Parts: sequence; C-alpha cells; structure tokens
Amino acid sequence: MPVKIPATLPAARILTEENIFVMDDTRAQMQDIRPLRIAILNLMPTKEVTETQLLRLLGNTPLQIEITLLTMSSHESANTSREYLDAFYRTFESVKDEKFDGLIITGAPVENLPFEEVDYWQEMTQIMDWSRTHVYSTLHICWASQAALYHQYGICKHKLDEKVFGIFEHTVLNPRHKLVRGFDETFMAPHSRHTTIRKEDVEKVPELEILAESGEAGVFLMASRDGRSIYVSGHAEYDAETLSREYKRDMSRGLKIDVPKNYYPDDDPSRAPRVNWRAHANLLYVNWLNYFVYQETPYDIEKIG
Repeated sequence: MPVKIPATLPAARILTEENIFVMDDTRAQMQDIRPLRIAILNLMPTKEVTETQLLRLLGNTPLQIEITLLTMSSHESANTSREYLDAFYRTFESVKDEKFDGLIITGAPVENLPFEEVDYWQEMTQIMDWSRTHVYSTLHICWASQAALYHQYGICKHKLDEKVFGIFEHTVLNPRHKLVRGFDETFMAPHSRHTTIRKEDVEKVPELEILAESGEAGVFLMASRDGRSIYVSGHAEYDAETLSREYKRDMSRGLKIDVPKNYYPDDDPSRAPRVNWRAHANLLYVNWLNYFVYQETPYDIEKIG
C-alpha cells in the first residue's frame, strides 16, 4: 500500500524516482477503493494445485481481490472432474461481456504441439483478443507467454535440444522498472519447458522490453511498454515440491528426464528440495498487482478498454 507523506518532503522525490509508491494528502483524499477483479484462466491439468499456488501469491498483499476461475469450453479436462469445474469455474462465454482489472493465463502441457494444433487454440486467441479491451493488465505464464507473443507479435517458439528443468539464476536488466522493484540484481526462478523464445526475436519488437534473463534458461521476464501485458517464461508460482512431483512422475513412467538443476541438495532426489525463489515470486506478483493493476486500472471498471 502507498506511503502517505507531504508532497514537499525531500524524500518524496527520491522515493518516487526509486518507484516507491508514495502519495500526498490531496491524492489520498480523492482515492476510491474497491476490490480488484482478477480472472485466472487455468490451463494446467492439476487445477487445484495451480489454483493454490497462484492464490498464495495473490493473497500476499493488503489489496482486496475478487477471483474468477476460468476454464476452456472447447477442451475436456482429463484430470479434473466436470463436477469440480461446474462448481468453481466459469467459461469464457459466460464472462465475455464483463470487465476485469487483471487476468492470469497459466502454462499448459501442450508446448510440443504447434499452436494451431492445440484443440482450444481458437478459443485461446479469442480470449487473448478479448483481454485487450476487457482486462487492464494480463500476466502470461510459460506456454501462455509463448502463445501470446506468437499471436500478438508473430514471435515463434523454438524446440530445445534439452529440456530446461530446474531452478536457474537470472539477472535483472532494468532495475528501474516497476515490475522488478525490490529485486536483487540476480535471483532464482523455476523453469520446466521443452521450448523457448529467442531474445533476438523479442528485441525486434519495439513494443516489448526484456526485464530479466538467465544465461542457462534464456529470457525470463518481458513486458509491453504500456504495462498491459506481462510475459513470464518460467514458473515463479511453483511450490517446493512441484518439480519433484514432475521428476518422479516421469521417472515412474520410464521417461528420460534429468534431475532438476540446482534443486535437490547435491542433486540427490532423496533429499528435500531447496526453496530459494519464493521471495522474488512474491515480489513479482505484488509488483504486478500494485503497479500495473491497482494503481492504473480505472475505479469505474466499465471504463477499461
């Protein structure tokens, strides 16, 4: 939440330059506050796990948030019952006339397919187009970030020779950007993917800025210049056991998979994983909600778009 101080206090200018949210008395008296409407389009097969991961991060702020869970009507979930979806989820068709302050689109286990071969691709493109006029800021995760960059800017994904799997060190490229306010110069974040977006392709699009990257895992964090679209190539939301569950699942199926990098102490899967990305994951979601949703979205939600 903002710090309210006199506008003439010398510290006000310094804090503003550092992207610290300060507010003078005049602005504070004019503030109208309402719950933020955040929709989550959950494309992951383990929906309850993903819900918990995201809600844990979204709940780590003083802001009041109203959550709407969305599912694809053009895809039949093999891992989540119809009763569960009917009880807790809505379809795009049922919300397409509504406005939202923020939207999160999760990753999906379809990255090895061409985008057009994903059975819900047409509905996905409709939602991405709709978000430009009905959502103030959208955060895309992993496959969703690749899908959005492809649909919006024609940036193609590329198959990797080896899966990016584990916890990787990243470097902040623009520490003055509000999305990475409070980040250390380097930070850790999880990845689990077979495809990638190339840095040089993103750099050709003047509307986009790369905010963080990894020498091993590639581009991690991108944003449109207006802050209305955020793209995260990894999974900051993962909990302590997510990569372990994925590793053990694939091992039990007899699939070829390496031990997640920088995850188990001494690369020993019998030991509990180290969690060294949680603080920056919280910062990422707090900064997105604060600087790109709460401070920018209109009080009259119908004015979005």
